[in-house]
Amino acid sequence: MPLGDRGGDKSEARFCGVETEFSDDMPEVITFNLSTGKFDFVVAPLTDPSYRPSLVPKDSFGSAAPPFAGSDLVLSPSQWSSHVVGKISSWIDLDSEDETVRIDSETTLRQELAWASHLSLQACLLPAPKGSTCANYARCVNQILQDLSNMQLWLRIPLVLPEDDGTSTGANSVTLVDSWETWNSFRLLCEHHSQLSVALDILSTLPSANSLGRWFGESVRAAIVNTDSFLTNGRGYPCLSKRHQMLINRFFNHNIQIIISGNSGHAKASVGVDSRSGADSQRHPLRPYLEYVGHLYQKLDPLPEQERFELGYRDYLQSPLQPLMDNLEARTYETFEKDAMKYIQYQRAVSKAMLDMIPDNEAPTKTLVLMVVGAGRGPLVRASLQASEETGRKLKVYAVEKNPNAVVTLHALVRLEGWEDTVTIVSCDMRYWNAPEKADILVSELLGSFGDNELSPECLDGAQRFLKPGGISIPSSYTSFIQPVTASKLYNDVKAHKDISHFETAYVVKIHNAARLAPCQPVFTFTHPKPADDRESNQRYKKLHFTIPNDTGSAMVHGFAGYFDATLYKDVHLGIEPLTATPNMFSWFSIFFPLRSPICLKPGSKLEVDFWRCCGPKKVWYEWCVTSPSPSPIHNSNGRSYWVGL
Repeated sequence: MPLGDRGGDKSEARFCGVETEFSDDMPEVITFNLSTGKFDFVVAPLTDPSYRPSLVPKDSFGSAAPPFAGSDLVLSPSQWSSHVVGKISSWIDLDSEDETVRIDSETTLRQELAWASHLSLQACLLPAPKGSTCANYARCVNQILQDLSNMQLWLRIPLVLPEDDGTSTGANSVTLVDSWETWNSFRLLCEHHSQLSVALDILSTLPSANSLGRWFGESVRAAIVNTDSFLTNGRGYPCLSKRHQMLINRFFNHNIQIIISGNSGHAKASVGVDSRSGADSQRHPLRPYLEYVGHLYQKLDPLPEQERFELGYRDYLQSPLQPLMDNLEARTYETFEKDAMKYIQYQRAVSKAMLDMIPDNEAPTKTLVLMVVGAGRGPLVRASLQASEETGRKLKVYAVEKNPNAVVTLHALVRLEGWEDTVTIVSCDMRYWNAPEKADILVSELLGSFGDNELSPECLDGAQRFLKPGGISIPSSYTSFIQPVTASKLYNDVKAHKDISHFETAYVVKIHNAARLAPCQPVFTFTHPKPADDRESNQRYKKLHFTIPNDTGSAMVHGFAGYFDATLYKDVHLGIEPLTATPNMFSWFSIFFPLRSPICLKPGSKLEVDFWRCCGPKKVWYEWCVTSPSPSPIHNSNGRSYWVGL
């Protein structure tokens, strides 16, 4: 049964498994571990560990079947599929120098995976590569993956300390291999296959926080926690260190299933009253470990409302809006309008601007002209009028909107609210409208996930002619940011299209399963209104240098996560840049710029990136590339794959 009931969480992380020994009585394995132990699934060997193909008598004429763990009939198809993860024989070594071992290993791997596929298992656990090379192992797995239907292959990887993560002391300290390097070699040899994932072996000692963090951008499906990793509390029951607890909690939040492995080291805890039935019994020896993992899960806070809303969008690639070329649909407006925090910030900014422009003694007699350019269905009009009421300042509002469908709703809103004497609706593209008078305040919400990627600079440059000298633009400035990320799922989703154009497109995405490898750096900044003598175009170029911390170990860069931060007015800001992000706001997800070929970074190495914002007569586009440690192609040259139409 699930570990517990956490509000809003329907992920696979609610289910906990147990690693078992070989048994030819699979029904008993299922009964003991699921009914008695209360685990949700077993990771069970499919073949007798003593089996070696080379020892099968040559004269059997192929009639000798491998010693599998029972016929496929001993469990129902749904039991095999839902409750069993196949464990491939741990002795296999496909890169052994001993030819007999190597051939036996290859034969056994193919036989066991064919049997697992016949049983319709959802996943199989592959043993960790042995030795310093894994080319033949990866070759065989890659061949099998080509013909595999839906089954996932989990490669077991021990979570070993990197060679230099800052924890070694002295010149004679033991040098350990970074297990991420093993995984990286294997997945590169298998061409980043989407059905190849990781099962991390969690040991008693953990690497640094940065080293652990990179795994959350990889395709990790399970975490195998050995009983040796557990400590003993004052009552004699198993518990985990604070660092292990934090890691397990992160696994829960990233849909990674926990698997308990090993023998019980807490005999006292395994005997006594069954906490669920209340009966005195000899319990499953690993039941206390399951209950502790369940305790950690149940301590998690329920998912906040915002996260529940975002669940369906996690790591789901979306093409950015084309706000000038396309008219938004009603449901898109509705989603944006639900973002209360955004409009609270806009209202604060308008209030401060009005108070600065009209002193108290002029408030009864002076009326400000405020233009909302890109008014949509009216949320900014409402926020501005609420600011007027809050400050006691008078407003005359022009609501300019090019979408004729949204204008219908605007007219209905004005009639409903009785704003006819205050609000004038203009159905026109702001770039071509001839305003009857100048504005004191210009308000817009034209920002995209990367700040300027929905053409706010071009639109506001065109609308700047509406402003009086000394007039205020809200927002007054905005800056885009990027950072390198490991994002295996996003990369595989782009790769699935099998063309270059998708690798040269920037995607809006709620990035979740990703490792952020270095702090964000600013890219492009735009300020409004432009000073009268500023003739700079909206084209931009920026070279950025990122340094990956030494204690991260090696890491893979699949692309760049992009964000923005905007100053609405003075100290009122709005943004999604992680360090300064406006809380409880969901109008914008990150933007993702993929790399056609991921870049592998060594510990402490520098990453040099170039970004361009290019402008043509009818479109604006971005180009990007990596120049160090190894050059990549320039992506999206001349806007051939992705652009925003003017």
